[in-house]
Amino acid sequence: MSGNEFRFFLSCDINLPVTFRIERLEGTLRPAKSPSSDVDPTSTTEERRAELYVECALYIDGAPFGLPTRTRLESSGPLYCWNELITLSTKYRDLTGHSQLALTVWDVSCGKDEGLVGGATILLFNSKKQLKTGKQKLRLWQGKVADGSFPTSTPGKVPRHERGELERLEKLVNRYERGQIQCVDWLDRLAFKSMERIKERESSRNGSLHLYLVVDFCSFEHRVVFQESGANFLLPSPIASTNEIVTVWDPEVGKINPSEHKQLKLARSLTRGIIDRDLKPSSNERKSIQRILKYPPTRTLSGDERQLLWKFRFSLMSEKRALTKFLRCVEWSDVQEAKQALELMGKWEMIDVCDALELLSPVFESEEVRAYAVSVLERADDEELQCYLLQLVQALRFERSDKSRLSHFLVQRALRNIELASFLRWYVAVELHDPAYAKRFYCTYELLEENMMKLAAGMHGDEDGFKLWQSLVRQTELTAQLCSIMRDVRNVRGNTQKKIEKLRQLLSGLLSELTYFEEPIRSPLAPGVLITGIVPSESSIFKSALHPLRLTFRAANGGNCKIIFKKGDDIRQDQLVVQMVYLMDRLLKLENLDLHLTPYRVLATGQDEGMLEFIPSRSLAQILSEHRSITSYLQKFHPDEHGPFGITATCLETFIKSCAGYSVITYILGIGDRHLDNLLLRDDGRLFHVDFGFILGRDPKPFPPPMKLCKEMVEAMGGAESQYYTRFKSYCCEAYNIIRKSSNLILNLFHLMAGSNIPDIASDPEKGILKLQEKFRLDLDDEACIHFFQDLINESVSALFPQMVETIHRWAQYWR
Repeated sequence: MSGNEFRFFLSCDINLPVTFRIERLEGTLRPAKSPSSDVDPTSTTEERRAELYVECALYIDGAPFGLPTRTRLESSGPLYCWNELITLSTKYRDLTGHSQLALTVWDVSCGKDEGLVGGATILLFNSKKQLKTGKQKLRLWQGKVADGSFPTSTPGKVPRHERGELERLEKLVNRYERGQIQCVDWLDRLAFKSMERIKERESSRNGSLHLYLVVDFCSFEHRVVFQESGANFLLPSPIASTNEIVTVWDPEVGKINPSEHKQLKLARSLTRGIIDRDLKPSSNERKSIQRILKYPPTRTLSGDERQLLWKFRFSLMSEKRALTKFLRCVEWSDVQEAKQALELMGKWEMIDVCDALELLSPVFESEEVRAYAVSVLERADDEELQCYLLQLVQALRFERSDKSRLSHFLVQRALRNIELASFLRWYVAVELHDPAYAKRFYCTYELLEENMMKLAAGMHGDEDGFKLWQSLVRQTELTAQLCSIMRDVRNVRGNTQKKIEKLRQLLSGLLSELTYFEEPIRSPLAPGVLITGIVPSESSIFKSALHPLRLTFRAANGGNCKIIFKKGDDIRQDQLVVQMVYLMDRLLKLENLDLHLTPYRVLATGQDEGMLEFIPSRSLAQILSEHRSITSYLQKFHPDEHGPFGITATCLETFIKSCAGYSVITYILGIGDRHLDNLLLRDDGRLFHVDFGFILGRDPKPFPPPMKLCKEMVEAMGGAESQYYTRFKSYCCEAYNIIRKSSNLILNLFHLMAGSNIPDIASDPEKGILKLQEKFRLDLDDEACIHFFQDLINESVSALFPQMVETIHRWAQYWR
């Protein structure tokens, strides 16, 4: 059917009864007083639960037609939902253009007399003489019986001047349900979730002012246009007498079919266990199963897919990837089915650690399944466990109890490794500010403290458990003193230099105990390093609104370590991104690809404070203002007359690899707000990114390029036509395909962060994870991904608009 073609039925040909569904009452119904309170004024006023029904009456040309029909009583407040199908004796062919439905809501809980709630009237045909279909939301005229005269005094249609965003969205939903708007599964879920929030906001604003009755009219295959019988033109064959199949509204759609449900239960019955044990999938079924196993962990399985996995569960037990998908298709409310699933889980091929993380997500509530996931995690070494520790702490939110198997596991592993113990303590301590889960995190904190205090000397050198715990507590005392210093420094009037002088004065005078600690303290960023004090002369303050401290600590081994301490900024998001950079760097190195990344350490020590490792480097903005180009800057540190562009080949290779690594990572994580001040370059040629205030596609700048690749970086590689730029693209494509192989791991880690308070995740976790999943392009093979990523790079390099934004930002930085 062409876009301009309009197919329709005539109302005079439809020999079917008028049918509609009374769905629900929306809005806040004022609670009524008990009748006894009116008789005896001294009696205590009691609120009674209203018992409502809807009276439906058809009016044709202002006169009643047929007998009124009533719904059943409904008293399940505060939402009154009848969801009852009403079929009138009148047929569509008997209607006129001014036919209307009068709906009145009555309350029978008032004793002998029925209480009138309100009424509304709706025309069955719109202004274009087309039969109304789908859901209609009618505003009740409270205290009035629906008026069936024409024109009516109780129109249910909301006046145009009072319509808001909610009415517009409901109209679109009506079109969507009639199939006039295309279905896009993932986008629909996000859209409906946003509409629910708007609905809640609107109802909280004016929900108590009005009551609405939702009525659902049946739909036909085509539009129904009003036409009186006997018109003098060619009519199609009447619907009632033709053999042609016509699509009509089925009120049972979406409900459980009892016979199908019974058949499904029989198909999954335990008595079939003996039969299913020997079943082998056919060639087509095997292809379907393999397709399902490749689904990302965020994908919901359909009913047929769940049935297929259950049917061949025994033959899939040797396929470790299939376990998480199989557990998703189990009906856990069925005790016998759940019992068999747990028995099979124990005999299944042992899954990988990255798949065990999926079993700790909020999707899986079974304590046995979550305990199984923990038993798999026990196989991970300390280095791998530290990669996931942040997410494992967040997974405590999804446990069934405060002292869960996961909590005990994390504490026991922390007792064997002081670095794990230190990070676990900080990760848990930061979450104590969460009112919903403070008790749960405190239980884990308390468990760690109790068990560590019981450790005997010799487990960690000469220190016993008490001294170990005290060394961790002193980290908190140190951060509290640094916060105090920042307050004093910020109160100093004057430029940054005066604030630096105040800082050094404090460290040398009133707070001289920070210059040399009484006992060494474990560095919060690197617990394996003992720090003995701050060097005042090498400590400074950054020129920025929050005035972060740059501190140099003496190390017990004779060296020093430099950190940045921030107060007034939530760096938990930076902590997550840098953890992902560290993880991706590890994944690349396991495939023998070292892209010289710089996953500097970041630790949030509170909701608005934290530490960052200071890496000696300079921003590209500073380098370009002083040296005009990146090449000139690198020539200063690594000159080579015979090397490419006068730089040593090693330095240029390091620069190209690091550019490729961060280009891929920033694309996958959707890092936004990139400018020349948060791209830093080290003397050895390693480029790296800092300041991750915008992730998962958020960006304050308009029209951001898909890849954060500036023209100055391309120029340092010899331009878009050079062999070095070609090598850069090759590294990008190779790294992208390597990281794609671990897409399930990364998606699982972000899924575990869904309950966290990290800004860009907490705002809409489902949307963020779907955006992340989209970046992996799991629908493409490796070869297709190479072409896809090369096109992304070319598109980003040719984007001219971001260069203009960069110039504007540079001006803003200059005048700051």
